[in-house]
Amino acid sequence: MPRQPAPAVVRALEGRTSPAQPPSPPPDGPRPGERTLRLLAVAAIALSAALVTGHAWLFALAAAPLVLLALALPRAYARRIETSATVEPARCFEGDTVNLRIAVAHDGDAVRLDPGVTLGPGLGLDEVVVGSASVTLRHTALDWGRWSLGPVDLDVYDAGGTVRRTVRVEAAEVSVFPRATGARFTPIPARLPQRLGEHASPQTGEGVEVIGVAPWVPGERQRRIHWPSTTRRGSIQLHRFAAERAADAVMLIDAFGDVVDPATGVSSLDETVRAASGLARAYLRTHDRVGVVSTGGTTRWLAPGTGDAAFYRIVESVLDVRKDRRFDGPGLERVPPPALPEGALVYVFTPLSDARILDVLRDLRSRGRRPVVVEIPSGVPQVEDGDEAGELGLRLWRAERDAMRFALRDSGVPVVRHAVGESLDLALAPLLSGRVGGRGRAG
Repeated sequence: MPRQPAPAVVRALEGRTSPAQPPSPPPDGPRPGERTLRLLAVAAIALSAALVTGHAWLFALAAAPLVLLALALPRAYARRIETSATVEPARCFEGDTVNLRIAVAHDGDAVRLDPGVTLGPGLGLDEVVVGSASVTLRHTALDWGRWSLGPVDLDVYDAGGTVRRTVRVEAAEVSVFPRATGARFTPIPARLPQRLGEHASPQTGEGVEVIGVAPWVPGERQRRIHWPSTTRRGSIQLHRFAAERAADAVMLIDAFGDVVDPATGVSSLDETVRAASGLARAYLRTHDRVGVVSTGGTTRWLAPGTGDAAFYRIVESVLDVRKDRRFDGPGLERVPPPALPEGALVYVFTPLSDARILDVLRDLRSRGRRPVVVEIPSGVPQVEDGDEAGELGLRLWRAERDAMRFALRDSGVPVVRHAVGESLDLALAPLLSGRVGGRGRAG
C-alpha cells in the first residue's frame, strides 16, 4: 500500500546547476537487520546487568531475545538479487508526473523492501509505493532540464526482518521540457526565402492576398478578373496576388548567467527558455523554419527545421544550458554561420545582465543582421531603507541598463520587453506594423 517516505529515507542532492556528488556505495553482502540488532542489544544489556548485579534471573532475560532471534533466522535469505528500472515518461513538461518503477527478482523466501531515495534537483518526490516485488516512486517535474532519478539504495530483508542486503539501482535520466510561454504573433522578416509558406511577400505569385491589378498578357490564366478596372480601361485587368513564402527564424538564448529576481524568485534563465520555446512554437505552427542558438560557457546550435519534430529537437538542444555556464572560452561571441540562414529573423532572448551578450550582438550586426532583442526581466536589486550608497548604486544600475537599451535602439536593433506571466504577443505587437530584421549597418 502507499507509504510516504520517512525523512531519513530521502537524501537530497543540493545544488540546482552544479553536479552533485552521488552517495557513498552501499555495503556488500548480507548483514544484520534492525530487528537482529535490537534483539542483540537487549540480550547484551540483560547479560551485563546479570554480571554486575549477580541476579540469576537476568540470565534468563538475556536468553529470551537470543531464542527469539534463533527462531526468526531464515533458512534461506536472498543471495541473488536482480533489479530493473523503468521511467514513465522519459520526456515530459514542467509540472508533469514522472514514475520510476523498480522491479526486484530474488532467490530467497518472502522479502520486505525498503528503499532509500537520493533526490536530485529539479524533481520533487511525492509518493513511494512499496509492493512485494517492486517499488514505485512518483515525482513531480519542478524545473526544465535533464535530471537524474536516483540512485536508489534498496534494502532487501528476509521475511523476519533479521537479515538484509542492499542493492543500488543506478540513476535514470528524465528530460523535462519547459512550459512554453503563450505566443501567437509571428512578425515577418524583411527578406523571405524562396520557399512556399503562409506569409505574403512583396513579389507577385500564387497567393490569396491582392496587391494590385495589371493587364492580362497572353499565357496568363484569366483568373479573378477585376471587373471595375476592366470596364474602366477597356481591357482585361487581372488581380495580382502576393506570393506566399515561409520565414526562417532563429532563437538565440543568452545563457551567460541566471539572475534570480529577489522579489519573486523567478529565474531569468527559466523565463528566457520558456519565452524562446513559445515563440518557436508560434512560428512552427505557421509552417516556418526555426533554429536555435544557445550561448554561454559553450555555444550550441541547431539548424532551422520545421514541424513538431523540430520543436522537440529545439527543446532537447537547450536542456544542457544550465551545465554550460562556466568561465569565458574563446569564440563565444561568434555565432556559427550555418546557424544563421540568409534572411533569417534573429531573436535574442536576454536579461541584458551580462556584457558578453553585447559582443554577440556586435557579431550579428557585423554580418549585416539586425536582430530583435527580447529583454527578459531580471528584477531590481533590493536596497535597505536609509542605505545611501545602495540607493546610489541602484540609480547607477538603472542608468546603465537604460543606456544599454538606448545604444541598441540607436543602432537600429529593436528592443522589446517581456513581462513574466504575460503573453509574448504583448511584447511583439509593436513589430507587427512592418517587416523587421533587415540589413543593418556594421558596428
